[in-house]
Amino acid sequence: MNGKKIPSVHTVVKNGDVISHTLHRHEPPVTAQPIGIVHEDNDIIVINKPAGVPVHPAGRYNYNSIVEIMRAERGYEWNPLPCNRLDRLTSGIMFIGKHRQAADDMSIQIKDRTVKKEYVARVVGEFPEGEIVCEKPILQISPKLGLNRVRANGKEARTVFRRLAYYPPREDNAVEEREGSSEEGKDDGMPWRRRRGYSIVRCMPLTGRTHQIRVHLQFLGHPISNDPIYCNQRVFGQSLAQGDDNSDNDEDIMSRLSKMGKSEVAEAVAYHDEMVDEYNKRKAEKMTGKLCDVCATPLYSDPGLHELGIYLHAKRYACQDGRWDYETPLPEWALPPPGMEGPTEATAETDPLATDLEKLGLDKDGTTTSEGHVQDLQPAIAVAG
Repeated sequence: MNGKKIPSVHTVVKNGDVISHTLHRHEPPVTAQPIGIVHEDNDIIVINKPAGVPVHPAGRYNYNSIVEIMRAERGYEWNPLPCNRLDRLTSGIMFIGKHRQAADDMSIQIKDRTVKKEYVARVVGEFPEGEIVCEKPILQISPKLGLNRVRANGKEARTVFRRLAYYPPREDNAVEEREGSSEEGKDDGMPWRRRRGYSIVRCMPLTGRTHQIRVHLQFLGHPISNDPIYCNQRVFGQSLAQGDDNSDNDEDIMSRLSKMGKSEVAEAVAYHDEMVDEYNKRKAEKMTGKLCDVCATPLYSDPGLHELGIYLHAKRYACQDGRWDYETPLPEWALPPPGMEGPTEATAETDPLATDLEKLGLDKDGTTTSEGHVQDLQPAIAVAG
């Protein structure tokens, strides 16, 4: 009171006394990249969400969230209404309703599967060409840890993949990798060692399971190359759970995953990539073992720039009946690396939204028709349940 600590709860407050309260809380840093505006009208704002920023205040995040940042920019009397969700680490297209009716209308369209979605990902190794369809069911293993895996008793999930580009490793890195192997052609029990270089893959999820694209890419043996969960050898072992739909080791995996970002750094295979330097290998978020002097909260180190997002971007959302279509450019990490040639924008021949679902034995909403089934298709490669 009046700039001094109140000595007792029995202190009498008089007219003219100024009472102040200091709110003390800890919040992780996020990227300073601004929220991009793709489209805006009287009803909806279509944004390009930066990676690493959560949509809503949750957990340790409060003001460093899409909702709170937009309120700070446009006025606290306004309440942004997100119509779709993206993981904190994912960037790309999001719809923000300016009023409740607009938000409800867009949310219903997305929920009813009348909206086509395209994501772009950067994955480990040379992803196959052609149309790759994965329809393995996905089960939530641990909501607390955010862990989902392919399981026969999971919910149905379908994703169509098409490769946009493949970039082999630079010659000097390829030599180092060969010299680091015990014998030419051997992988020392680490299949990802054979997957040199990386691919840019366009993805069309036909269902909306949590982490669907990340889990399906892991199952196919080409996880997102900086995914701290699904491309983490310390969690999934040297095979990175390729083709693994066995539940026998779930408890071990959850135990190892619970340590990531606390007692251990959440290392992804991307740390073996030439794109990540020695400084980033050392700088990462984890618990420091120290406590705040004011509130005794356990303190974390600041995350490195490489931890603020993963190589997964919601590139395009389009209405099935053609009423609207919103798209962003390719993110920087999907462009050709220096000294290499490759596509700088999406190409028509790799457009997953142009996939003829009927030929894949699927209805427009991604469900299987009675006339056909994905496994029988050619030339598409299918991974079915």
